[in-house]
Amino acid sequence: MTLPASLDEAVAALAAMPAAVPVAGGTDLMAAVNRGLLRPAGLVGLGRINEIRGWQYQDGHALLGAGLTHARMGRPDFAALIPALAAAARAAGPPQIRNAGTLGGNIASAAPTGDALPVLAALEATLVIAGPDGARREIPVSHLLAGRDMLAPAELIGYVRVPLLHAPQVFLKATGRTGPGRATASVAVVLDPARRGVRCAVGAIAPMPLRPLEAERWIASLIDWDGERAALAPEALGAFGEYVAAACIPDPAPSVDGAPPPPLSPAVLHLRRTVAALARRALGRALS
Repeated sequence: MTLPASLDEAVAALAAMPAAVPVAGGTDLMAAVNRGLLRPAGLVGLGRINEIRGWQYQDGHALLGAGLTHARMGRPDFAALIPALAAAARAAGPPQIRNAGTLGGNIASAAPTGDALPVLAALEATLVIAGPDGARREIPVSHLLAGRDMLAPAELIGYVRVPLLHAPQVFLKATGRTGPGRATASVAVVLDPARRGVRCAVGAIAPMPLRPLEAERWIASLIDWDGERAALAPEALGAFGEYVAAACIPDPAPSVDGAPPPPLSPAVLHLRRTVAALARRALGRALS
């Protein structure tokens, strides 16, 4: 294993060994190795790169190092900065996973159940990608998750740029069992008073987080942004939840021969109800 001391050294090591795999916490990597899905020809360890293990303020944004662990993001000082991301980090699994797993690893592995992903989608975060010869480029996190800006073999996620909205934001997830675990559905809701907007992202139910844009615009039009953002009526919260769930888990389309579409299965109906409940509760907590 190669253990570079800087981001540029790590990029150079990957350029020299195209078959090598970068590893930070190793939680996803080792799971893939143990299942026989991956046999890396070499490893480039990122654990000694101090520059990506903290964060800094930059032009109204937080520049988060990709090496930040879930445990570090779950602490109170970080929670005061980006509450929804801290909540997702605290829900990422048992202590051994939170202590090892990193923000960059959560993004790079792009597992549908990654807890940080819907939060980053709702926050409209961007990624700072490090390339050879000190090159840096930025892409929206949603582009990488959708596979539209794939990383080159000698590129690494160096930082995540997150706007500091100074407004309520909430992350909730359902696991199907008691305690932290793999999400069956998750929802992030972020208020953006400066743009009079509500942003919502639903995770774990699709290969990448889903944004119900029409539901966001509709509920934002009901909020008194010039007042104290008083809680909406329960009927409005419930309608928002149903709107989000229907947008992310739509009814089957009619068949081409005009026959009625098949009904949703009980499992899918249960998932839709779960998403509706999470979205309703998350918005209610953000407004309360």
